[in-house]
Amino acid sequence: MTKRRSSHWYGKLDKDGFIHRSWMKNQGFPDHAFDGRPVIGICNTWSELTPCNSGLRDLAEGVKRGVWEAGGFPVEFPVMSLGETQMKPTAMLFRNLLAMDVEESIRAYGIDGVVLLGGCDKTTPGQLMGAASVDLPAIVVSSGPMLNGKFKGQDIGSGTDVWKFSEAVRAGEMTLADFMGAESGMSRSKGVCMTMGTASTMASIVEAMGMALPTNAALPAVDARRMALAHLTGKRIVEMVEEDLKPSDILTKDAFINGIFANAAVGGSTNAVVHLLALAGRVGVDLTLKDFEIASDVPLLVNCMPSGTYLMEDFCYAGGVPAVLSEIKHLLRPAKTVLGGDIAAYHDGAEVYNRKVIHAFDAPVKPAAGLRVLRGNIAPDGAIVKPSAATDALLEHEGPAHVFENIEDLKANIDREDLPVTPDTILVLKGCGPKGYPGMPEVGNMPIPGRLVKEGVRDMIRVSDARMSGTAYGTVILHVAPEAQAGGPLALVQTGDRIRVSASAGTLDLLVEDAELNRRRAAWQADAPHYTRGYAKMYVDHVLQANEGADLDFLVGKDTRLVTRESH
Repeated sequence: MTKRRSSHWYGKLDKDGFIHRSWMKNQGFPDHAFDGRPVIGICNTWSELTPCNSGLRDLAEGVKRGVWEAGGFPVEFPVMSLGETQMKPTAMLFRNLLAMDVEESIRAYGIDGVVLLGGCDKTTPGQLMGAASVDLPAIVVSSGPMLNGKFKGQDIGSGTDVWKFSEAVRAGEMTLADFMGAESGMSRSKGVCMTMGTASTMASIVEAMGMALPTNAALPAVDARRMALAHLTGKRIVEMVEEDLKPSDILTKDAFINGIFANAAVGGSTNAVVHLLALAGRVGVDLTLKDFEIASDVPLLVNCMPSGTYLMEDFCYAGGVPAVLSEIKHLLRPAKTVLGGDIAAYHDGAEVYNRKVIHAFDAPVKPAAGLRVLRGNIAPDGAIVKPSAATDALLEHEGPAHVFENIEDLKANIDREDLPVTPDTILVLKGCGPKGYPGMPEVGNMPIPGRLVKEGVRDMIRVSDARMSGTAYGTVILHVAPEAQAGGPLALVQTGDRIRVSASAGTLDLLVEDAELNRRRAAWQADAPHYTRGYAKMYVDHVLQANEGADLDFLVGKDTRLVTRESH
């Protein structure tokens, strides 16, 4: 039998081998579990503080069944869990910490392959980043989306309807009692947001990139077929170890391009940009914002909130990601998958069962709806806008800026009756980038000023160095780079300045003379950091900008060396 990585832990006939095996045996594992079979780590982000991932404890049992069936030895281990809806100041601050946890756990333990159990927004990219940096055979099993939300006989969607209902309450169109009544009906089962938010976006992209088995993205969390998928994944990872099929074999430039095409077709989250850029940095793929422009003309095919009407449960029943891949197969590039063959196997024979949910390529929900990259003197290193969730008329616009210097300024003043804004005003928010907040939170979809909400205004152009939830909508320009706290030109924008936006031309410009901007820059000073100790300080000191994926500079790349020094 081939000598495995795990044999350096469990195959030694000496004191060190004794220690590694003996202490594992206190869990009841028999001698033959250490006979050289593949040891499979199950990297679990289960937590009661991460409701999206609360079903992963059960899915781990399904994975174990498959591993045992295939002749492997499954061992489950925990890593940090990132509860998007629960963590302050933002879960994104800790994505890189999760990636470090995953990387070092995989490296330090005697495993030959790993199954990544995640789901909530930052979990999937964080786990993949860590696993890619060690480059052992790896495969993803996602939490799966919740069942459709329900309120007064209607379907409601995670996040998307929170934003809508909140604005309706502010406008006096919905009672507070009804708002609170919708709360329990929105989240009716375990699982991630059932809109096409970041969690389901990343699950869809991972499937389209071949890092998970087909149908992984859309099967509801509580559907028995997801447990069966976990079982099949456990079986497959043992085979992948035998084949030595690693993330570096799968995560090629072509696989990333396929993921970008899929993101456009499903109406995926803007957050996919920073996550794919960071993951590419780990595997050594030269991916830049320019690569995302390749999908700008791809039509929106999936009619799911926030860009459409339906929810992930409907998407599943309509055919899921395989059906979408069948509609864009002429765009897809040949790329290896966890099944060993080409991505074409994921859509071979796939059918669309509901054309209201998954549209045909030549009869889309919206044409040319892929993410747009904007550049200009506000964002020399780029910014992102999501046309499928925006108001078409605002994608070509010029107007005066109203600036909020930080999130506290925004919250204190957005509902002032005398706030000098009109529907043509462009709202600008600073101090919310990777260094500034810190962590680049989902506050880019700023509330519409209270006075305008009452007048019926539901969208305005908003520009910031922040992100927005994948469940959010509106003409929101995000990820402005460099960020204000790093001295980017966004820091120099003042209330009253005119800004011109053109999504078709890919431009975002501040209409202020260079001499005036130079004067402002000479007087500018960065804000004092919010954190001066611990991980947050390390993050602020080392985080890259949004156009580079907001990874930590010293984590880019990988280290596949075997740890040889023993602990005793």
